[in-house]
Amino acid sequence: MIFEIGNNALIAKKAGETLRIEPWGTDALRVRATMYEKWTDHDWALTENVPETKAEIEVFERDRREGDGTMGKRQYASVTNGRIRAEVNFAGVISFFRDGKLILREYYRSYDGTIVPRSRCLKIINREWKGNIGGSEYTLNVKFDANEGEKIYGMGQYQQPYLDLKGNMLELAQRNSQISVPFMVSSLGYGLLWNNPAVGSVAFAKNYTEWIARSTRQMDYWITAADGPKQILKNYTDVTGRAPAFPEDRMGLWQCKLRYRTQDEVLSVARQYRKEGIKIDQIVIDFFHWTVQGDWKFDRKYWPDPKAMVDELHEMGIKVIVSVWPSVDRKSENFYPMMERGLLIRTERGAAQTYDYQGDCVEIDPFNPETRKYVWEVCKKNYYDFGIDAFWLDNSEPDYGVYDFENYRYYEGPALSCSNIYPQMYSRVFWDEMSKLDNGPVVNLLRCAWAGSQKYGNVVWSGDVPSTFESLQEQLQAGLNMGLAGIPWWTTDIGGFMTDDVNDPDFRQLLIRWYQFAVYSAVLRMHGDRGPYNIPPLDDRDWGGGYLHTGQPNELWSYGEENYRIMRKYYDVRIAMHDYIAELYRQASEDGSPLIRTMFYEFPDDAKCWELQDQYMFGGRYLVAPVLHLNEFERDVYLPAGEWTDVNTGKTVQGGCTLRVQAPIDVIPVFERK
Repeated sequence: MIFEIGNNALIAKKAGETLRIEPWGTDALRVRATMYEKWTDHDWALTENVPETKAEIEVFERDRREGDGTMGKRQYASVTNGRIRAEVNFAGVISFFRDGKLILREYYRSYDGTIVPRSRCLKIINREWKGNIGGSEYTLNVKFDANEGEKIYGMGQYQQPYLDLKGNMLELAQRNSQISVPFMVSSLGYGLLWNNPAVGSVAFAKNYTEWIARSTRQMDYWITAADGPKQILKNYTDVTGRAPAFPEDRMGLWQCKLRYRTQDEVLSVARQYRKEGIKIDQIVIDFFHWTVQGDWKFDRKYWPDPKAMVDELHEMGIKVIVSVWPSVDRKSENFYPMMERGLLIRTERGAAQTYDYQGDCVEIDPFNPETRKYVWEVCKKNYYDFGIDAFWLDNSEPDYGVYDFENYRYYEGPALSCSNIYPQMYSRVFWDEMSKLDNGPVVNLLRCAWAGSQKYGNVVWSGDVPSTFESLQEQLQAGLNMGLAGIPWWTTDIGGFMTDDVNDPDFRQLLIRWYQFAVYSAVLRMHGDRGPYNIPPLDDRDWGGGYLHTGQPNELWSYGEENYRIMRKYYDVRIAMHDYIAELYRQASEDGSPLIRTMFYEFPDDAKCWELQDQYMFGGRYLVAPVLHLNEFERDVYLPAGEWTDVNTGKTVQGGCTLRVQAPIDVIPVFERK
C-alpha cells in the first residue's frame, strides 16, 4: 500500500484502487475508493456545509511476524477526527476505533494483510470490484467483520417484524412500502451511512456484514462515533440535513380516502366535519381526479371550479393537498412533448413502458433538470395557482410495472447506479420551486425517501400495506427504524390501505387500535381503500375522473357510533397535545430526533430497552404501548427507572419493572414520564 497525505486527507493506493479518508463533521470520517483516475462530483446525501476540522494523519511502521517466524516492518496509516480513528494496514484493510476501542473492521481472509491468523487461503478481500460486462461501472462488494452481540437499527422501512436488523438481509432498492435509507445505528456507539444510491443489498450476518452496489463508479460511506443514538443521529443530520419547520396548522387531523371523486364530495365531507365540531387540518384529493395520467389537471366534468372549492376549504381553515403521479400515459397531452425532449425514463430493451396500471405509461425522469421544470410549470398552472397547498407525490419509488432495474436508464445514468435517490429527486420537482415562493413551510406527502430526504419537506408514509394486525406490528418497526434513519416525518394509512370489508368487526377493532397508535405519531391521517367495491362508477368512460372505482366512506363517523366515540376521544387527546407535538417537531429540526422513538433512544443505559420493540416513546415524555393483537385487552408494559403516571388512570408508579396493564378497546396504554 502506498500512503500519501494531502489536503487534510489520507490517500492510499494499491492495485489500481485509490482510497481516500478524510474528516467530515463531528467525530466522523468519509471513506471513498475508486478504480478510476478521478472521483465523481457527487456528494449524494452529504449535502450540508460542515465546519472544517483538522485531522490528525499519521503514516508509521509496525513490526509484523512473517510466516517463517521472522519479524518484518510493514507500513500503516491512521486518520483521527475527534473521537473516531481509522487505521489502514499494509493491505488496505481499514479498522475503526472510538476512543481507542475497536468498533468496526473490514473483513479480510487472504494471504497478504491478515489481521488475525485465520482462513487465509479463502482469498476473500475487503473491497471487491468486478467490472460489469459491456459497461463502465463496477459491481462493488464491501465486507466488515461481524461484532458479537451487536444490535443494528435504522436503514429505512422494510415490511417485516424486526426492529433489530442484525441477522437480516435487506435489499437496497425502492418498492411500494419498502424504503431504502441506508443509514445504520449500532449499539456499539457508531453510525454508518452507505452513501451510494445504487441498487444492491446489505447483509448484517452473524459471520460478516456485506454491502453490495450492483453498478457504481466509487465506494462512498460515512461513519461517526458517539456515546448513544441521540448524538449519532445529531452527527448524521449535521451532514445530511434536517427537517425544516413543520406548520402548526397541520399537526391535527388529515382526512383522506380512496377516493373523493368530485369537488362536491370533498366539500360535503368538509362541511360535515365542521357541523360535527371537528377541525380537520388538511383534506386530500386522491388519484384519478385527472383526465389521464400525466395530464396533471382536474377533470372539469367532476371538478368544475377548483378555485372556488379551495377558497371555501380555506375559509374553513382546511389546507388542500392533491395527488400527483410520475406516470405519463401515451394518451396524455404531455406524453409526446416529454418523450421528444427526453424527459421520461428510458428502457434499455423492449417497448418504452415502465408502468401499466390503468394505462400504458412511462414515468418522468426527475434527474433531468428540464423534466423538473416542465412538470412544475404544468402543476403550478393546473393546481398551485388555484390555491392548492401541497402535493401528494404518490408512486414515488417509482412504482415500476416490473422492478427490473437493469432495464431502465435515467439522465443520471443506469437505474442500477442511482435509482434509490429517485424519490428524493421527484420530491425536488416541487420542493425546489415551492420553497422559493415564500408561501409558508413546504410539506408534501411521499411514499418513498432516501438518505437526506428529510430536508425537502417530505412527510413519508408506509405505503399500500394490508389491513391486518400483523401489518400494524410491522408498521411500528418500520416507523421506529425510519426515525433512526433520519426521517422524522413519518405516518401510515390508519387501518392499513387494503380492506376487503369495512363491516367486519375484526377490521373495526384493528382500525381503532391503529388510530390510537396514529394519535401518538407524527401525522394523524385517515386513509384507506375500503371494500366492498359495490359503488358504481360515475360514468362509463374508460378514462377521466368518473370511471375508476371508489372505496367506502372513511370519515370518523363512518364506522358506527361506538367507534366514532372512541375516535372523537382520541382526536381530543391529539388536539390537547398540540403544544407538545409542536415542540417535538422543533426538536426534529434542531437535532434530528424523531417524533416516535425507540425505548433505547431515551434510555440508552437500560439494557432491557434495547430488547423492546412493542412499545416506544412519543418524544421524551410519553411511553406508548399500542395494542397489536386481535382481541387483546391487556398487555405488559415495561417502565424504565423513574416515576411514571398512567395517563388513563392517573395512578403514579415507580419504574424499573414490568406491569400488566388493562387495555379495553377505548384505551391505549400510555405513561407520562416525570
